[in-house]
Amino acid sequence: MEKEEAEIDRLPIHLLAYIFGLITSFTDLAQASSVCRKWTEGVKQSLALRNSLCFAGWKMDDDSTARLVHLAYNLKELDISRSRWGCQITDNGLYQISLTNCIGNLTSISLWGMAMITDRGVVKLISRASSLQHLNIGGTFITDESLFAIADSCPHLKTVVLWGCRHVTEIGLRSLVNKCRKLESINVWGTRIPDNNGPNISGKAKENVEFGNTSIS
Repeated sequence: MEKEEAEIDRLPIHLLAYIFGLITSFTDLAQASSVCRKWTEGVKQSLALRNSLCFAGWKMDDDSTARLVHLAYNLKELDISRSRWGCQITDNGLYQISLTNCIGNLTSISLWGMAMITDRGVVKLISRASSLQHLNIGGTFITDESLFAIADSCPHLKTVVLWGCRHVTEIGLRSLVNKCRKLESINVWGTRIPDNNGPNISGKAKENVEFGNTSIS
């Protein structure tokens, strides 16, 4: 006797993609993708429809993260912040993400607390993120080299969080403010840059820049 087709298998791909798009667990998506070819295609299409991806709270590595970002080619917001579970992204992961189709369309990136990344990976990623408006790179070990890359590559930047980035200096910060003319706020709380350096930054953008809780307008 021929086995009756399950109701869900009768759904067209676009409806499967919509259903899979409601799933927030990347583990569940991976399991769904392995069921059959139709479900694999449904998962791929669901990722292609997403405007944002957040890996905070998930144990991700370079390859799995880059693979998902590659499929989400309409992505606008990417959050790979470190959480208590540990998102193990390295410079290699940032490099892989920099090669994805969505990188030039990203308007928001969060690398909060990613202690395993360095200037090498950040520069690779940022150099292709020309549409970026919001960047959270606090809690990392970046230096002025990353700030120079941001200043040169992200003319639309509006907000940047450098909380706890103790290796950045006033030189890198001045370059950022002077080149990113649309900047509205910078959080440099916990860095070694004193508040009284704020007025020394020239340019129109300084009117809206904030140093921690201190305005330099």
